[in-house]
Amino acid sequence: MQIRKVEWKELSLPFRANIQTSYGVQTAKHFFLLALEDEQGFTGYGELEAFELPDYTEETLEGAFGLIRRLLLPLLMKQEISHPREVRALFGWIRGNEMAKAAVETAVWDLHAKRKGISLAELLGTQRSTVPVGVSIGIQPTPEALVKTVGAYLKEGYQRIKIKIKPGSDYEHLKAVREAYPSISMMADANSAYDWQDIELLKKIDTLDLEMIEQPFGVNDLFYHAELQKQLQTKICLDENIRSLADLEQAYRLGSCQAVNLKIARVGGIAEALDIISFCVENKLLVWCGGMYEAGIGRAFNLALAGNEVFTFPGDISATDRYFEKDILTEDFVLENGSLRIPSGIGIGVELREDLSTFTKSEGTYYFDKKEGE
Repeated sequence: MQIRKVEWKELSLPFRANIQTSYGVQTAKHFFLLALEDEQGFTGYGELEAFELPDYTEETLEGAFGLIRRLLLPLLMKQEISHPREVRALFGWIRGNEMAKAAVETAVWDLHAKRKGISLAELLGTQRSTVPVGVSIGIQPTPEALVKTVGAYLKEGYQRIKIKIKPGSDYEHLKAVREAYPSISMMADANSAYDWQDIELLKKIDTLDLEMIEQPFGVNDLFYHAELQKQLQTKICLDENIRSLADLEQAYRLGSCQAVNLKIARVGGIAEALDIISFCVENKLLVWCGGMYEAGIGRAFNLALAGNEVFTFPGDISATDRYFEKDILTEDFVLENGSLRIPSGIGIGVELREDLSTFTKSEGTYYFDKKEGE
């Protein structure tokens, strides 16, 4: 395949309600949408998931898109691609910038599936038609407010509850939910909000029968995660630490975790994600599919991947209306008995709305061997 044209849009989708984590408050999903067209006229889509500030990882939305424009697209458009895995090798010499790489690489996977006339789910070996899902709940002002919020999502049918925590909004909040709902599947996500001095607090949280505690320490703290795991019964799940298979191999050898929150964008794309899944299976690590408040394109990729039977733990792939009043797709993802349906059309199996002008901040087009605007 030869990429001949790339169209992009800078979009902003307001959240239905502000989302608060230990990193801060988000009011909207800002992202770039890429549309790669090949020599046969097929189009593959990719969604750039980097955040506006370098808090979750070092990447920023503006910086990642700048790298895509200046470096990744010119590299890709000069290359004949026979399989999407070649994109990882093409970009392999570039350090970091996983989300920028993933936005381009995933679009090539979509394009490849469309050229074959099959769904991406089928291409990835997905065996299911639906995926059981959980919900991630931002930090609430009081334990009472959290219990009420959890109850509402349980009524909607979500099969697992993830609760964001930070110092001052942790043990008492989690304890209130556990007392209100003794048998639900729940976990805590710290987003690196704690350090080793908080170990006694984390031991208290360990008594609440959680599925796991996600990312209690910083993104470079594999050693301290390993020391903590030795003292907890609850699984430690790593998120921000794992940018590649090499990161996971090191974490495994140190004993830093028993579970992995796998995000396609955070590890640089689908090829790396598939290798991480294989490693987790071989070494009996729990792996599940996380989310980054994706709009419809990114959500479709997550569902195609999470349909693999390896994923036994409900991931963070909530219904469209969990985050947005209106998405960029013609059809929303709707919760059905605690699950979401995997798109079965060719490629990622979804269609964009014809008019995205309400959400569009800027847009442009690139052609093979031409500069923008020529």
